[in-house]
Amino acid sequence: MPAWSLLPPAADGVRLDQPSYERDFGENLWAVEGADCWKLERMQEYSEVGFPSWEAFMAGEWSLALRLYEEERPAIAAFHEKLRRRGSRFYRVRVLAEPVTPYLQWELHCLRVRASCGEGIRVVHASAISAFEPSGPLPELVLLRGRVLYQTLYDDRGEPNGAVRCADPVVVSSYGAFTRGLYEAGEDVESYFARAIAHLPPPPRQAGS
Repeated sequence: MPAWSLLPPAADGVRLDQPSYERDFGENLWAVEGADCWKLERMQEYSEVGFPSWEAFMAGEWSLALRLYEEERPAIAAFHEKLRRRGSRFYRVRVLAEPVTPYLQWELHCLRVRASCGEGIRVVHASAISAFEPSGPLPELVLLRGRVLYQTLYDDRGEPNGAVRCADPVVVSSYGAFTRGLYEAGEDVESYFARAIAHLPPPPRQAGS
């Protein structure tokens, strides 16, 4: 496997603000049939201001947080069924460090719901990818249907801050192969959850909530 390198800087890619990224993502997601989509998550927590389940988690309302995410199930299932009808599937690689952060504990409950709706999700330990991070963490990536790659960006609070878009076929193919390799080496999210997360007590109210 070639040495890892981050995406080109914004000057070499196309820097999109958050509204532009969301619009571009939506257009490309459904543009081609018969190819899969991939996501690589590396950060150990994000800010999801305005999302009810996350807000409840931050407030220490654990049961409510899980119930609110469960209410998302019909929409999540419909999304994956739409992909399936178009000959596609969405895959996610979730890199995590242990002990997991409270955010990751919450997210892994959510990812179980997504997996049960058809999303392919595997976890990879941060220690297993250290050789690919000589200069810092791997980027956050979304690859759509083998034709466009986004490096998603976040501000200092962990809130979405747009993306760098790349459509170079060589770059897209290389990053796609790398992400698939991580997925193949990972552990199924359900297996990991049963072994490492299911027994954990609810996390406390988070600072700043």
